[in-house]
Amino acid sequence: MSQRSAVIRRRTLETDIEMVLSLDGTGSSRFDSGIPFMDHLLSQTVFFGMFDLSGSARGDLEVDAHHTLEDTALCLGSAIASAMGDRTGIRRFGWACIPMDDALVSVSVDAGGRPWAGFSGRLPGRMPGGIEPELIEHFIRSFAFSASVTLHVEVREGRDPHHVSEALFKALGVALREALEADPRRSGTASTKGAS
Repeated sequence: MSQRSAVIRRRTLETDIEMVLSLDGTGSSRFDSGIPFMDHLLSQTVFFGMFDLSGSARGDLEVDAHHTLEDTALCLGSAIASAMGDRTGIRRFGWACIPMDDALVSVSVDAGGRPWAGFSGRLPGRMPGGIEPELIEHFIRSFAFSASVTLHVEVREGRDPHHVSEALFKALGVALREALEADPRRSGTASTKGAS
């Protein structure tokens, strides 16, 4: 596989985002969204996905966090889609079920090019930093469709919002790592159709 990396730039009236991503990294995250808790969650995905991520997002946080979170998710998804290229040679599927104290969250990924997001279970209460639980679900959906991956998230247990959301983003990283890793036994597309 060639070097799998991407540079994404998105400028709107609401946000200005620059992102550099490598799928074959060391787990290093140096991304600043202006929302510390979101940066913390992204760092979990990057660390457990063994990606490298750097860049920044500047958004209209004086309004709320919605535009910044949504556009960061869109950029991350676009970066992963671009870095994957034609998706040949990858394992395609990944799954993780991650516990964190009271929380238990599973994430299933199909990186074959079919965008979908399913979300079951409940994110309890308001996240740290004043992030509404609905924004976490919206982030996941925006990411899945921009990356053209199928994601199914299941919040199985959890009372602490920090623990649930952190378990989710860790599970996302582990599942993405498994799905996007090179499969040494496969040279073409992981599909019986012969195409993604």
